[in-house]
Amino acid sequence: MNSIFCMRTTLDLPEALVDDARAVLGFKSKTDTVVYALREVVRRGHVEGLKALFGKVHIDLDLAKVRGRRRARP
Repeated sequence: MNSIFCMRTTLDLPEALVDDARAVLGFKSKTDTVVYALREVVRRGHVEGLKALFGKVHIDLDLAKVRGRRRARP
């Protein structure tokens, strides 16, 4: 696992659901399946949070300057 801290726990999960998810994802272990699913839920939550900011954040950037390019002279 990629985490430094791991938690060992007992969960009552629908076996058919875990097996279906494992098959769809191509994982061999239930742990990998559950960890992937939890990370995906967190990722989607972050994406939804970013979507909520759409239109609320104004960034005034000169892309040519940021990218280090010279502007074409008018």
